[in-house]
Amino acid sequence: MSSPMSVFWDPRCEVHTVPRGFPERPERLQLALPYLRERGWDLVESGSGGPVGGMVGQGRRLAGLVHDPEYIERMEAAVADVAELAAKGDFPRRPTPMLDTNDNPLSPGTADAAWAAVDAALAAGDHVMLGAGHRAMSVTRPPGHHCERDRAMGFCYLNQIAVLAQGLIDVHGVERVAILDFDVHHGNGTQHLFDHRADVAYLSVHQYPFYPGTGAASERGIGEGEGTTVNAPLPAGSGDDAYREVMDDLLLPAVRSFDPDVLLVSAGFDAWRNDPIAGMELTEESFHRFGVDLAELAEEICDGRLVSVLEGGYDLNALPRLIDVYLRGTIGTALDA
Repeated sequence: MSSPMSVFWDPRCEVHTVPRGFPERPERLQLALPYLRERGWDLVESGSGGPVGGMVGQGRRLAGLVHDPEYIERMEAAVADVAELAAKGDFPRRPTPMLDTNDNPLSPGTADAAWAAVDAALAAGDHVMLGAGHRAMSVTRPPGHHCERDRAMGFCYLNQIAVLAQGLIDVHGVERVAILDFDVHHGNGTQHLFDHRADVAYLSVHQYPFYPGTGAASERGIGEGEGTTVNAPLPAGSGDDAYREVMDDLLLPAVRSFDPDVLLVSAGFDAWRNDPIAGMELTEESFHRFGVDLAELAEEICDGRLVSVLEGGYDLNALPRLIDVYLRGTIGTALDA
C-alpha cells in the first residue's frame, strides 16, 4: 500500500518492563507493530538524528519547558536506582519499585522507553511540518497524557504529546495547536500543562466519573486559557451514537473555531467495548470514524497537518486492529478494506 500516513516507532519502547499481569506492557507494541507492517503501513524507526530544523534531538530541552526539570531528574534518578539493583542481581524484586503512584512501576528501561516515546512523537511532528507528509502517528509506549508537570501517574512518565505541542510552537513557530483526546481516560496532565495558555487547546471525550477524576464539563481553562479547554464527559456504557453526537456537536466545531495550525490527537483505544480496564462500548466503526473526521477537519483548517500519538488500549487481541482501522480512516480507506 502506498500510504500518505507514516507510523513512527522506537524499539526502546519495549525495554520498560512491568509486573506480571500489568495492563500497560510491552506486548502492546510487540503485537501491534508487526500487524501494522503486515497491513502495509509505512513503519519508520525514529532515532536520535533528524532533519535540519526539526525537533528530533531536542526532546530533553523541550520536555524541560513543559515538565519541571527537577521532576525529570527525579524520575531518571529513580530509574538509575533500579538499574543499580538490577546490576547487583536484585531486580526484579517484590514489591516492585514505583514512581509517585502504584500505576507507575519502574524498571531499568523505564526512562529510555519514556524518552523514546518523546523522540518518536517529535519525529512524527517533523515529518508533517517539514513536508514529508501531511499525516503521521507515533505508536509507542508508555503513554503520556496523565503525566503532570511534576508527577508521574496513570502509566505515564513523560507527556509526549505535550512535549510535541511545545516543540511545534518553539521550533516550528506555529501559533496555535489543538490536541483532541479520545482515550477513555481524561488526559489530566495535558489539560493542566496548557489550561492557562491561549495557544494550545485541549479537547477531550472520556468516561466520567472515572480515573483520574478530572474532566468535568465545567473545566474550561484558566485566565488567558479560558475557553481553550473543552471536556465532553460521558457515562459508563456510552457507545458509538453518544460519541458521534459529542464529536459532531461539540468537539469538531470547537477545533474548527480555534483554527489551529496543527491538529494533534491523543489516540487511546481503551473506550473499545471489550477493553479490560474501562466501561465504554465503542466498536471499530467509531475508531474508523474518528480517523475520517479528524483527517477531513485537518484538511479543512490546517492544510492536512495531523499527528496522532498512541495513548491507552489494553485489549491485546483488539489493539492492533483498532489502530489499523483508525489509520485507515485518516487516509479515507473503507473500514472493511
